[in-house]
Amino acid sequence: MSATAPAPGPGVPAGLSVLLEAVLSVGTDLELRSVLQHLVDSAAALTGAAHGVLGVFDPGHGTVVVEEVTTGEAQPVLPPDEAADAVVHEPDVLAVPIHVQQTVFGRLRLTGKRSPGGFTDDDLDLLRLLATQAGIAIGNARLYETAKQRERWIEGAAAVTTALLTGRADDALTAVAERARLLADAAAGVVLQPTEAGGMEIVAASTTDDPHGLLGTTIQPGSAVLAQLLTGEPVFIEDSATDPRMTTEVRSRFGPSMMLPLQAGGKLIGTLALPRSRGARPYTSVDHLLATQFASQAALALVLADAQAGRERLAVFEDRDRIARDLHDLVVQRLFATGMMLESTQRRTQVEDVREALAHAVDELESTIQEVRTTIFALQQPPADAPTTFRGKVLRETAGAAAILGFAPSVHFHGPVDATLTDQVQGHLLTALRRALATASRRSPLSRIDVTVDAEATLPDGRPGVRLTVSDDGARDDGAATTTVTWQSPP
Repeated sequence: MSATAPAPGPGVPAGLSVLLEAVLSVGTDLELRSVLQHLVDSAAALTGAAHGVLGVFDPGHGTVVVEEVTTGEAQPVLPPDEAADAVVHEPDVLAVPIHVQQTVFGRLRLTGKRSPGGFTDDDLDLLRLLATQAGIAIGNARLYETAKQRERWIEGAAAVTTALLTGRADDALTAVAERARLLADAAAGVVLQPTEAGGMEIVAASTTDDPHGLLGTTIQPGSAVLAQLLTGEPVFIEDSATDPRMTTEVRSRFGPSMMLPLQAGGKLIGTLALPRSRGARPYTSVDHLLATQFASQAALALVLADAQAGRERLAVFEDRDRIARDLHDLVVQRLFATGMMLESTQRRTQVEDVREALAHAVDELESTIQEVRTTIFALQQPPADAPTTFRGKVLRETAGAAAILGFAPSVHFHGPVDATLTDQVQGHLLTALRRALATASRRSPLSRIDVTVDAEATLPDGRPGVRLTVSDDGARDDGAATTTVTWQSPP
């Protein structure tokens, strides 16, 4: 956006016209970087300087220059020993401070006066006037930039909350870390959680390169930073590589950093850390405030998402329990009653073929009842959790084989397998089951596999034992129609 000052009327000095044009140029943009560039360019044009530099100070550290804006061919720098609010008027140098809301925002320095005699008193007066108007324009631009920055953080927090509550985030903690990294313009975003030993460990990371070098990094107990984080206090660090409070092995990779508690309802979920690269611009007080607010919102979203996931799991469990009850109370009882009727009919009939047919029907019903009971047991297992019982582990192995086979093996249990078998025997049996299923899957054609675990078997030497039998209808090398693999052991 540009504006042109009106042509000077009679009696209006030409310098005043140039000043008006410079003021308009500085004040007609709301982007802070553009305002600063307009200021340096206008100051050089107003005074006839060949070179100009504006140093922007870090508001929290006095005269530390965090950014320079230049004009002209050379790239001048501000002398480190000049006071921030000092006015310099020399033939070859002209420098004035830029105040924004009673605070020294930066320092404008001009060199290389093109006309003979160097900078004049009029040049200094014009530069002071321009600096005053520039302070107002910079203040407005900073307010506009802060508003936009706040809007980005609010939108980011809303996006994270929506993703977590709608289940679109595959990894909730990584989603929080990645969004925060982008909003903070950080080199990395990591989430740390307390360890059993009393430290904190990075459990989720988002970086511009490979995040695996950060995962697993631990802050050991006793660290000064850790003591502050565990109390729910944020930690702001100027340089991670040199700060004595930082003790991790990855600290040398980073500079300015924010470490923010993820806390909701008085419970500390973890810590969100946002380190920037070495030499990167430091975080401002506005960055601190907005990131802290984001962390609070993200922590609440994580708690709500976890509660929602818990409710959904509970609903699934309740539905599975209902199906299991229906199968047990209705289906199994009816099948059992039908089997008893057939057995009674078998005893009364005198026709041998009918007796054999009825006996076969009874066997099929008993097999079906066993499979239904196995299904009931599987329904009672948490769908997303690793099985803790031996029955559940066997069913997990057969379910995994089903994905390869294209059909589910039939599984039968006899006796108290969970209460009888030792952990060592369970491990050997599962290994034998995996091998048998893998071998059977290589036979073709194959349409049926029967798995039986009998905890009431008798070993050849007469001792009680457990027997695993895996039968399939795949073709054997010797032409037989079925293959049976048997494994047995003392319990």
